[in-house]
Amino acid sequence: MQRVKPLGGILVDGAGNERGLKRTLGRWTLTAMGIGAIIGTGIFVLTGVAAATRAGPALTISFIIAGIVSAFAALCYSEVAGKIPIAGSAYTYAYATLGEFFAWVIGWDLILEYGVGSATVSIGWSGYFANFMQAAFNLRIPNAWAHSPFDPVPGIANLPAAIIILVITALLIRGTRESAQVNAIIVACKVAVVLFFIVVGIGRVDPANWHLPAGPTTGSGGYFPFGWTGVFGGAAFIFFAYIGFDAISTAAEETVDPKADIPFGIMTSLAICTVLYIIVVAVLTGMVPFNELNVSSPVAFAVIRAGLPWAGFIISVGAIAGLTTVLLVLMYGQSRIFFSMSRDGLIPKAFTSLHPQWRTPMFSTLFFGIVIALTAAFTPIDFVGSLTNMGTLGAFIIVSIALPILRKSHPELNGNGFQVPFGPLIIPALSAITAFGLMVSLMFNSPTIAHIPLPWFGFVVWTLIGLVFYYAYGRKHSTVGAQEHL
Repeated sequence: MQRVKPLGGILVDGAGNERGLKRTLGRWTLTAMGIGAIIGTGIFVLTGVAAATRAGPALTISFIIAGIVSAFAALCYSEVAGKIPIAGSAYTYAYATLGEFFAWVIGWDLILEYGVGSATVSIGWSGYFANFMQAAFNLRIPNAWAHSPFDPVPGIANLPAAIIILVITALLIRGTRESAQVNAIIVACKVAVVLFFIVVGIGRVDPANWHLPAGPTTGSGGYFPFGWTGVFGGAAFIFFAYIGFDAISTAAEETVDPKADIPFGIMTSLAICTVLYIIVVAVLTGMVPFNELNVSSPVAFAVIRAGLPWAGFIISVGAIAGLTTVLLVLMYGQSRIFFSMSRDGLIPKAFTSLHPQWRTPMFSTLFFGIVIALTAAFTPIDFVGSLTNMGTLGAFIIVSIALPILRKSHPELNGNGFQVPFGPLIIPALSAITAFGLMVSLMFNSPTIAHIPLPWFGFVVWTLIGLVFYYAYGRKHSTVGAQEHL
């Protein structure tokens, strides 16, 4: 028999008492938070690799596919987050509908998504920062302190990656409102840089680059050089670019009017970013032959190749800002999920401790800040980056399944706030099926361990570790379980 946490108890946890978080966030702050998380690694780092190795110019179609999958999931998140406005995102939704076991599984995988995702972004941030310091001040960070021992160019530790994680950690401990205000300022600069690239690059587009001849590095040539398999593989690979809108739902307990503001923030940020992505990719692959884009900084590379080094410098600054805001939102989401799991007794209660003045989960934030900083310092980006999408897509599937169950089990909430169109089954089913399709597509061109694609291998191993912890500790200390025995 599955332990389902009573919805009334969930809502009481965040009702503003001494156990709840402080409500300070409005709809435009949430929209900025979403944009801050969405625009970052996907567009500044992974786009070039995806075009060169998977989809070619048809990466624009890949972004549309990934955007559609995200939109289905976003509709589900918008309704469920409005009805259950509590920290914890998909974890909390699963607890109220599917039960404790599934809640643990998805919560554990969300920790993987946000934690490993944060480490991935910080390593990318480190690379851009090193380029910026050399270009602006002619200061070169030694390889020994800019790379992990397992990088292709091995070093001792990636110190810039670890330092930026610790800075973000301190900012989040200081308070949600303060970190959100910093995020909003940086997001404005980041969007301006993206628009700057579009304006500068659109006049240098050569349509011939969208239809290169066949060759060893250009596949069968044309707009679809690697066929539809490559297009779907590209959509799965760059799905990292859409990670972030779901983090808005982790802020539900700190939102002034979650029923209205959460759906607005999710859908608005997703729509803005999808349009920007499609335009940027079209300009990027039009400026540079796609087979030359397998670089770590494709957007800056494109304008530098076009003879505009000054524009490359500006874009590099924007990339640093963009990756910083991604870190801010990912680490925010992680600490709130762990806070929720600790409040439910599934992990030690120390993680629910709030700072007496700032009312932020200080211990949870600090603990994960240190763990992520160490991961970023000593782990190569290809390893941590390959694990992130699996946790996200798994969360999307769980939320999609939870929505119709929530509608049926709590009819009193129906008609209260945002609801997905076309009834409780069509959109959730499309969301779950398309998300699973992208999980399968992650196998395309992925490295393997024991003939198993690395993302799937890591996902399964992490989940098994979590199950051991759940049965050894979480199930015995669950507050819901304790209430059942009263």
